[in-house]
Amino acid sequence: MKKHIFITIEGGEGSGKTTQSALLKEYFEAKGFGVLLTREPGGTVVAEAIRKLLLNPNSNLSPITELLLYEAARAQHIEEIIKPALEGGKAVICDRFTDATFAYQGYGRKISLSLIKKLNDAATEGLVPNLTIYLDIQPDLGVGKAKILDKEEYGALGDRIERESITFHNAVRKGYLD
Repeated sequence: MKKHIFITIEGGEGSGKTTQSALLKEYFEAKGFGVLLTREPGGTVVAEAIRKLLLNPNSNLSPITELLLYEAARAQHIEEIIKPALEGGKAVICDRFTDATFAYQGYGRKISLSLIKKLNDAATEGLVPNLTIYLDIQPDLGVGKAKILDKEEYGALGDRIERESITFHNAVRKGYLD
């Protein structure tokens, strides 16, 4: 693979990842870079379909099912979108990546971090970001903000992840900080 710029933006619910990712894209474009802005889960037909399952408040997923769906979406996303963009010389900015899996499924869902590492390694084929930017926010503030932003799509209670307990979201934040 050619030398590339791959930046990921991480953070809990409502931390501003989407806004900051868009601003970073504008910055790189102003500097003359070709830029791909993408998100996880998402970016492909398959990954967007998985995203709908993962965020649907009516999806009753076991923690391991959730983990495997995130990894499947990631593998497809990398193969179909991220690798071709990097190989084509574009800078790639991704709203969430493997750190989110450690934070949400590892710390939040209490799944083995070593299992997550193995699955991340398989899904990414060793691809790692050049830079990860973490946006920190207190979970109660972030979740409240996210629920307002997602109200039209998921109702006042938010998506499946936003509906998790504050204990879950505090554990996710701890995962990011660790």
